[in-house]
Amino acid sequence: MHTLLIIDDHDDIRENIAEILSLAGYKTLTAPNGKRGVEIAIREKPDLIVCDIMMPELDGYGVLHLVRKNPDTEHIPFIFLTAKTERGDFRKGMEMGADDYITKPFDDIELLNAIEIRLKKSDILQRKYATGEKGATEMINDLRSSGLLNMQLDQYETLDLAKKTTLYAEGKRPKYLYYLKTGKIKAVRQHEDGKEYITNLYAAGDFIGYLPLLESRTYDDTAEVLEEAEVVQVPKDEFLQSVYNDITIASRFIKLIAQNVQDKEERLLSLAYGSLRKRVAKALVDIHLKFNKDNGDKAAINISREDIAHYVGTATESLIRTLSDFKAEKLITIKEGKISIADIEKLKNLLY
Repeated sequence: MHTLLIIDDHDDIRENIAEILSLAGYKTLTAPNGKRGVEIAIREKPDLIVCDIMMPELDGYGVLHLVRKNPDTEHIPFIFLTAKTERGDFRKGMEMGADDYITKPFDDIELLNAIEIRLKKSDILQRKYATGEKGATEMINDLRSSGLLNMQLDQYETLDLAKKTTLYAEGKRPKYLYYLKTGKIKAVRQHEDGKEYITNLYAAGDFIGYLPLLESRTYDDTAEVLEEAEVVQVPKDEFLQSVYNDITIASRFIKLIAQNVQDKEERLLSLAYGSLRKRVAKALVDIHLKFNKDNGDKAAINISREDIAHYVGTATESLIRTLSDFKAEKLITIKEGKISIADIEKLKNLLY
């Protein structure tokens, strides 16, 4: 149950709001002035604060300033409730960090809707997402399902792509955010010597290509279909508008993406300095978790030896020799040419 704090110096209004919110299933705390409200907020750490502006001892702006200044309360959603409707007051409150602004007299449904939206957003922003693209995709899906990100995938054009089709090419400017409904896609880069290096793998449910969109730059790799795919095209401007419409959402999203860049750098270091055995082991685990996470630990890795070698950054012949060693050590099984992981924990923690 969410706990809400109502701060208002008018007894009737304060108690009426508390009654409405209690009937809606929320636990409520009340304060008759700003000073008392700050004390309760710091002690109880409510999930959301509804606060009047014009109050004795400490006005709503002062409450907001002190709440945002305290590390324990700085992320609590804050809604101003006031009879003041001048644009300057609205702008001042939002610039100070208020999440919403409702004027008196207010409609009960308007207040409840505003609170529900802010709590949904707060819950999503506080979730512990995986780092990198996986976490960013999870966050996008959560924001979409909650209605906080206005991106209806069924309204956009869908492409049916055959194996080896190029979705986008290195050096081109992005026009879309892509959503992979079915199939598999790889992102690759070409070395100066002509060798191919797989920079990323995508499975159904993944969003593809948002980093070049957010950084307003060209693609630094090429996306190619590994397995017949169905892809949704989300227009660039609609995606960017949805993300940047809320600065807190944009900030969290960018932090996840920044971690993705760090993960890629660490993988490049691994390719440069890690032993071939450890690189192959990590690649098998990565590919298994990407494509077989819903099919059980023993599911076959349905990707070619050549593509695995490109992901590892080695010759196909070297990969095959290493796979043979892993089979002899009972780390993997190979049946009808398909690889299955026999002991994922040993592969993850390979010593050499």
